[in-house]
Amino acid sequence: MKNKIYKTITYFIGFILIAIIGYVLFMIITDYKPEKEVSIEIQNNQNNLVENNESLSVTTFNTGYCGTDKDIDFFMDGGTQSRSISKERTIENLNGIIYEMKTLNSDVYFLQEVDKKATRSYKVNQFEDYQNSFKNYSSSFAINYKVPWVPLPITKPHGQVLAGLTTLSNIQLNSSTRYDLPGKESFFRQLGDLDRCILVNRASTSDGKELVLINVHLSAYDKGGTIRKQQLEFLKTVLKDEYEKGNYVVVGGDWNQQIPGTDYKNFETTQEKPDWLQDIPKDFAPKGFTWATDENMPTCRTMDIVYTKGVNLLSIIDGFLVSDNIDVTSVKSTNLEFKNTDHNPVTIEFKLK
Repeated sequence: MKNKIYKTITYFIGFILIAIIGYVLFMIITDYKPEKEVSIEIQNNQNNLVENNESLSVTTFNTGYCGTDKDIDFFMDGGTQSRSISKERTIENLNGIIYEMKTLNSDVYFLQEVDKKATRSYKVNQFEDYQNSFKNYSSSFAINYKVPWVPLPITKPHGQVLAGLTTLSNIQLNSSTRYDLPGKESFFRQLGDLDRCILVNRASTSDGKELVLINVHLSAYDKGGTIRKQQLEFLKTVLKDEYEKGNYVVVGGDWNQQIPGTDYKNFETTQEKPDWLQDIPKDFAPKGFTWATDENMPTCRTMDIVYTKGVNLLSIIDGFLVSDNIDVTSVKSTNLEFKNTDHNPVTIEFKLK
């Protein structure tokens, strides 16, 4: 009898080990390894050329794969969940985000955390829905998260994920390029993590230069911010190069760090500052660049708990960095109370000097 029990236990342990080894090998074989520079298809390109005297607007919005609404916490932040309560709620969040985007009526949208096919968003093709909702806009999509299966959290795992950055534009674009960002997590963690990148779109201007539109989503959880420092240095080099060419540059997105000139202490909270919330170095912005943020409105909430007004710690980690040959006439964050995603959108209006 004892021998049978021992054999059963041995077989069970052996099965678990084989399953774990098999999973790891599968993840290694299927690991997404993008080139450092990838040309991205621009779908439905528009014919509107950029005139130097016209007013343009850009909105950056982390959509949280339409699964991080006010009733959700997140397992990577200390919560227990990874997605909205149902496919219906995910679609409701998606429709709410699209409604707000249409209300803002911007010329360009920088979107982060857009799913094409993912378990965490119930296989809803969000990129396709954005395309269908903005038929007079071009669209480009750069993959930054492609994994066959993330097993966490155990109750409702992230599962399969195909997601990325999306830029929508009603102005004519010359090119769209994905640039891989330096800095990776430890080997095994990276197998299930994002492959961070920036999406760079270019448009010709009436004075023969280019308007360079850069959509960013930097790392969030790297201990000590080592990876984020590498990413910032890479981005700084790109900005310097474009500025020296005389181009107009707009960088926007989710920096996953507190933007200079902002302070989480300005917003009511009962929480302590989380370890992941670090500051972008004040000397990061290259010469000739300035930050454009709405200092009076938070853009992100903590996700270790569901949203409760006055409780969650709020901060400004979404915003823009622009070259000084651009005249920013307005910067505004829209307070959506984190109804459909854990971020608020930020919009700038500007003219090329």
